[in-house]
Amino acid sequence: MARRRRSETMEENRVKLIAAGRKAFASEGFSGSSMDELTASVGLTRGALYPSFGNKTGLLAAVVAQVDGEMAARAKAAGASAGDDWEQLLAEGTAYIAMALDSEVRRIVLLDGPAFLGDPSQWPSQNACLQGTKQAVTRLIAAGVMKDVDIEAAARLLSGAALNAALWVAASDDPHSALPKAVDAFRLMSEGFLARTS
Repeated sequence: MARRRRSETMEENRVKLIAAGRKAFASEGFSGSSMDELTASVGLTRGALYPSFGNKTGLLAAVVAQVDGEMAARAKAAGASAGDDWEQLLAEGTAYIAMALDSEVRRIVLLDGPAFLGDPSQWPSQNACLQGTKQAVTRLIAAGVMKDVDIEAAARLLSGAALNAALWVAASDDPHSALPKAVDAFRLMSEGFLARTS
């Protein structure tokens, strides 16, 4: 019973710390966030951070995974309201790029994430997005909508294009001006995969 209670407490603390980290990283950035202030804001000590996350970077990784997972769900929802499978794929990519204008996404996932966690294409959350893109590409090739190209290569290029476009928009001096350029280029590049029937 004591072991179960301890694991429940650890999970409760983990949830609290992710929420506190998310708030702090969004407002202060990763470098500007104090772990003492962050943990105290949820009634915990700095020592509560280590069992679940190891360190501040581990907490950032957990927060990035949560926010990036939400981004994927939002992109999926945007795709669901588009027309056919091809338009859904493009709508998902476009929605993902547009999230670079969201201040929380911009700071946590697109600026601090790569700066402190390294290459986003290696993050588990990005690999989950890649799997969804592979499934969509598989369906589109089977339906003759896309050219008969290597599924893995096409999925990586499409996912990578959306991610890199979002990174560019987020880092731009004028994100609102960069966004339509990024979306237009993403859609134009993606159309190169379409099977032409003429």
